[in-house]
Amino acid sequence: MKLPNSGIIVINKPQNLTSRDVVNKISKILNTKKVGHNGTLDPLATGVLVICYGRYTKLNEILTSHEKEYIAEVTLGLETDTLDITGNILNKKNSPVTKEELIKTLKKFEKTYMQEVPKYSAVKVNGKKLYEYAREGKSITLPKKEVTIYQNELLSFANDKFTFKTRVSKGTYIRSLIRDILSSLGAIGTMSNLTRTKQGIFAIEKTYTLKDIEEGNFKVLKIKDILNIPQIIAEGDLKKQVINGSKIKGLYPNKVLFLDEEGNELAIYEKENDDLKLKIMLYENS
Repeated sequence: MKLPNSGIIVINKPQNLTSRDVVNKISKILNTKKVGHNGTLDPLATGVLVICYGRYTKLNEILTSHEKEYIAEVTLGLETDTLDITGNILNKKNSPVTKEELIKTLKKFEKTYMQEVPKYSAVKVNGKKLYEYAREGKSITLPKKEVTIYQNELLSFANDKFTFKTRVSKGTYIRSLIRDILSSLGAIGTMSNLTRTKQGIFAIEKTYTLKDIEEGNFKVLKIKDILNIPQIIAEGDLKKQVINGSKIKGLYPNKVLFLDEEGNELAIYEKENDDLKLKIMLYENS
């Protein structure tokens, strides 16, 4: 199977693998070291993991600046240090919650707020990751970040478990959202399952398993086919300017994908003052 030199492969990440594990497996299959992912999923989580290889590893900012959708399962009555079922149990208590209360609270959390990040996370404080402090048993003030919860929908509710779908901004921790929702209800619980169903334009229905990749049963996506920005064919002097990464003057949209005469991707440019400035070079022979 002949692959493009650069591309995007959307994986349905299996449980019990880190996002880095998946990258390493893809790197081995494709026989290239230039592989990265956009948006970490914890080992517990499954679902959409966007893999870029080749020059596309530079596209992280463009591909991750989108909202995300998850389906989360919550087990009531347990509190863990990691805020999910894989952690050490800190507390157990009966946490009766009615379906009506839960629906009302889920709706109440459709808002923008300052969310405290989990202590078991890769967020850095003073140059050190929070989970490193946690593993050393050191207390530290956990930072907060602004997140937006666009929509919450209760999918199932039975006994000590419930499942809900949530659509959130980049950077939202679903574990923390669950903690905050339950705290508002005077209850405790922990995330027992998580699936990312969407990341920006990428949906779980169009993902591939690692087995698919191993068997060559997958499609590589190109930016020109998925990114909704104006595309301009660059010829002659304009093409030279683009592949040299020069500033470009003239009347252009705020963001442009330049292609050559054969439809090959050259570069993404963005408007800076009155000129276009190189954002990402995609030209393979540069």
